[in-house]
Amino acid sequence: MDENRAAMDGDLVEPAPRIPVPDHVAAAVRTIIEWAGDDPSREGLLDTPLRVARAWKEYCAGYEDDPGVHLSRTFEEVGGYDEIVMLRDIPFQSHCEHHMAPILGTATIAYLPRDRVVGISKLARVLHGFARRLQVQERLTAEVADCIWKHLKPAGVAVVIEASHGCMTARGVRTPGVAMVTSRMMGAFRDDERSRREVLALMGR
Repeated sequence: MDENRAAMDGDLVEPAPRIPVPDHVAAAVRTIIEWAGDDPSREGLLDTPLRVARAWKEYCAGYEDDPGVHLSRTFEEVGGYDEIVMLRDIPFQSHCEHHMAPILGTATIAYLPRDRVVGISKLARVLHGFARRLQVQERLTAEVADCIWKHLKPAGVAVVIEASHGCMTARGVRTPGVAMVTSRMMGAFRDDERSRREVLALMGR
């Protein structure tokens, strides 16, 4: 196969360097194309198995990431700040482990620090580290919250995720425009009603 053909089409240029694709992986994609009803040997599909394989390696990059590492560097000099820290509406993409269909959504992550905080970009990195795996939304929500709870040891953690699922919008019941919402509250946000109301209000819920 001519792996450079993709570079001729601006929409299909892949980042360099390209990772090698094992023969059995490319063959599996060709089998799916054929089973779906198309001809994997026609011109437009010749390089598709390589593109799909590399795309899935990128979609699932989270398997090579330890999200907790992103929380290893913290800061104690915060001027006595001890109120809620929140990062709202973080966009993410994942894939459903049941149909490998896209999950598209946003997450809001909040924690109540005790004596240290973390750079805000690290909260997004934790989310993406878990999202870039085959997932179910409930587990994704729990994994993000549990990771922050374990590594930052805050007084409270709150994670709310809202997402649409391709396995529901593009197949099966085929119902677009529906969003699934999941949440996980830990520590003060679970045990103290006032703290819970405060963090949900800040989240706009």
